[in-house]
Amino acid sequence: MDMSGISSRHAQRLVQVGVLLFLCALFVGLAVSRFAVPRVGLSVHLLGLLQGLFLMVMGLLWPRLMLGPVALRLAFWLLVYGCLAAWVANLMAAVWGAGSTMIPMAAGAARGSSLQEALIVIGLRTAALSLIAALALILWGTRRLTSEPRSSEAARKQETT
Repeated sequence: MDMSGISSRHAQRLVQVGVLLFLCALFVGLAVSRFAVPRVGLSVHLLGLLQGLFLMVMGLLWPRLMLGPVALRLAFWLLVYGCLAAWVANLMAAVWGAGSTMIPMAAGAARGSSLQEALIVIGLRTAALSLIAALALILWGTRRLTSEPRSSEAARKQETT
C-alpha cells in the first residue's frame, strides 16, 4: 500500500475513534451523578469530549503530515493508546471510588486498593508518555506542512513528470 493509502486509512480511523470516544463521553455525562466519585465522573466526561475532538482534528490533519510509514503508524498507535488509556484510567477511578494518588483534585480523599491505585497510575503515566511521543512525531511531521493532502500532492507530481 502506498503512503497516501496508509495516511488516509489512519486519518479515517482517527476520526472514527474520536467520534466513538466523544459518544462514550456523552453517555458518561448522563451518568455522572451515579459514579462512586461524581467529580471524577465529570472529569471522565470532559476528558472524553476533549480527547474525542482532539482525535478527530488529528484525523483531519493526518494526510498533510510529512512522515514515513513507520513514523505514521507509530504516531497513530501512540495517539490512540494515549487518549483511550487516559480515559479508561479516569473511568476506572470514577467507578472504583479511587484515584487520589494521581488525580487528587478530582478524587479528593477517594482512595482505592493498592492494585486499583497502581492501575490508575500506570494508565495515566503511560498515556501521558505516549501522547508526548506522538505529539513530538506530529510536530516533526508538520515541518513542511502541505496545503494539499498527500494523495493530491502525489497526483500533481505525476502530472508534471
